[in-house]
Amino acid sequence: MPRNLDLASLRSFVTVADVGGVTRAAGYLNLTQSAVSMQIKRLEEALGMTLFLRAARKLALSPEGEQLRSYGKRMLALNDEALSQLAATCCQGEIRLGVPHDVVYPAIPGILRRMAQAYPRVRINLVSSFTVLMKQDFARGAFDVMLTTEETPDAGAEVLSTRDLVWVGAPDGNAWQRRPLRLGFKDTCIFRPRAQAVLEGAGVPWEMATGGESEQAVEATVAADLAVSVRMVGSIPEGMAPISGENQLPAVGNMKLGLYRGSRRSDEAMDLLVSELRCAYGS
Repeated sequence: MPRNLDLASLRSFVTVADVGGVTRAAGYLNLTQSAVSMQIKRLEEALGMTLFLRAARKLALSPEGEQLRSYGKRMLALNDEALSQLAATCCQGEIRLGVPHDVVYPAIPGILRRMAQAYPRVRINLVSSFTVLMKQDFARGAFDVMLTTEETPDAGAEVLSTRDLVWVGAPDGNAWQRRPLRLGFKDTCIFRPRAQAVLEGAGVPWEMATGGESEQAVEATVAADLAVSVRMVGSIPEGMAPISGENQLPAVGNMKLGLYRGSRRSDEAMDLLVSELRCAYGS
């Protein structure tokens, strides 16, 4: 009698191998950590071999695990392709996604690409704006799912992670040492009043080097070493770098990444999108 690999267990194994840990894999798969661990254990027992080498609290693939990972990816890809084609007629229409400007990259393009492959008849309309404005639109039903960057997400939000805010400037620049300190922010940037407040609290004189709502103008000014700005760790644009030195600027704290999901749509496509967002933006 031929034996069959359990695809659910195989998916858990491949996901853990890809993301580097059970915790992140559980968030991606929308399962508990114990369920993921049990599926991998069941797979190892069925095959009679060890797939992970567990040492120093780190997971590393065994030689057999490396081999199975390659096969597993191909099997799951074929499985997902078949299901997406068969399920295409039941998952269609539009999903409205809101994401703040400063966290679109690097994760969102890959998420949109994978969603299009899995559900080709579902259109994801991405809107990128400021958290305050998007929350107003979300309350009116303009979004099906939304990410936010804010100090205190609402009670109905899922807090995905907390990220530090850091001062940024031109790589190897010295604009941060000049006084008054020149700042580069859009007029409505949520980080601007916090940066100004911590500078005033530390007695650091400052002045604005930019105005208006052009993110490109801000990035160009900072990259030219004519000003400094504030960004979240993990979302620092190209041409900027965290400021380090003996006379660092005062700490600006952190921000939380919140996930808001509406009630208009509830299906496999929405569940997959939410899982992708949890995996990409979770702790």
